[in-house]
Amino acid sequence: MNSLHKLLAPVLVLGITASCTGGGNLDLKQKTMATESTQNTQTSDFYTFKMKSLDGKDVDFSQYKGKKVLLVNTASECGYTPQYEDLQKLHEAHGNEVVILGLPANNFGGQEPGSHEEIASFCQKNYGVSFQMLEKISVKGEDRHPLYTWLAQNAPGKEEPSWNFNKYLVDENGKVVAFYPSKVKPMDEELLAAIKQ
Repeated sequence: MNSLHKLLAPVLVLGITASCTGGGNLDLKQKTMATESTQNTQTSDFYTFKMKSLDGKDVDFSQYKGKKVLLVNTASECGYTPQYEDLQKLHEAHGNEVVILGLPANNFGGQEPGSHEEIASFCQKNYGVSFQMLEKISVKGEDRHPLYTWLAQNAPGKEEPSWNFNKYLVDENGKVVAFYPSKVKPMDEELLAAIKQ
């Protein structure tokens, strides 16, 4: 009986400590915050998002009303990194039909480890990128940026990025109309046809 008391005493103290420190309410608080975040994401639309560019300037998505937008999660050390060249070609050839937003992300293989300055320098030096590059964000996981939560929730098949250089196409009304995996290049006919619709 004495050994049973020795075993149960720490369990009892641990349970009382958790109750007194509010540990029991932690799950409730987290669930409430997650619900509020989900509700905010669901009620917002594409044009309510505001982000920073790589050089720290404000980018208000309301400026894209009436325009198609291609959002691409980019990385500087990926096998698909040469798609920067095609994204720049798309921007130069079809910039009047579609706005390209590059969003650096380090979610896949740690292939975007650089700072904002390093990413901007890499893009300009190696690919002459002049389309809009936004701040480095997370596109997957618990720390996923609200924009990518919204994109995944509103994509036709609820697709989420599975690697670098996945692409979402948003139409002139702010609706996600297509998702393209990494293997679809920016100048592929499939993507060009959707832009020209």
